Amino acid sequence: MVQFDRRVGPEVQFDRAELDEMVQRWVDENKRCESLGDWKPLAEMYTEDATYGWNYGPKDDFMAVGRDEIRDLALGQEMDGLEGWEYPYQQFVIDDRSGDVIGFWKQVSERIRDDGTHYQVTGIGGSWFRYGGNFQWSWQRDFFDFGNVSSLFLEMITNNAMSDGMNARIERATSGRLPGWYPVGKAPVPLW
Repeated sequence: MVQFDRRVGPEVQFDRAELDEMVQRWVDENKRCESLGDWKPLAEMYTEDATYGWNYGPKDDFMAVGRDEIRDLALGQEMDGLEGWEYPYQQFVIDDRSGDVIGFWKQVSERIRDDGTHYQVTGIGGSWFRYGGNFQWSWQRDFFDFGNVSSLFLEMITNNAMSDGMNARIERATSGRLPGWYPVGKAPVPLW
């Protein structure tokens, strides 16, 4: 049986209004950071010891441990080159007993196809957050469809629709293992 680090017991309950406010603050700060093309300020919305990770296919996991790594790696290194992309949230599911929040989002590029549609990752993208109090997340795990991401990037490369930042991002990612990237199951903190 899989064990989850719940960090809260069944007797703990979070104030629903506080969780709703946290989600609204998060959405507002995301929009602000998207407009700046800099997601690093979002790091202040995590606890000092927060963890943030995701799986990227059958071989790789990403994990940032602590607010500084979240700022430098997850929101810095990993978002570098994605300026002009938006991640509009579509819906949230909030559990006030556990403090868990799931937000479903899209990944939409500012680049436009010949038919007038934006390049956009199909499928479902989202983040699973754990509330840590004081309007900060203590834990985040992202999920997205690796196949659809790969397919979109290939389409954009084929159509010469990649920005210079996206091309630099791909070059960086293929030059060797970057900080925060681990073989599946080898990250310093379990993904799930």
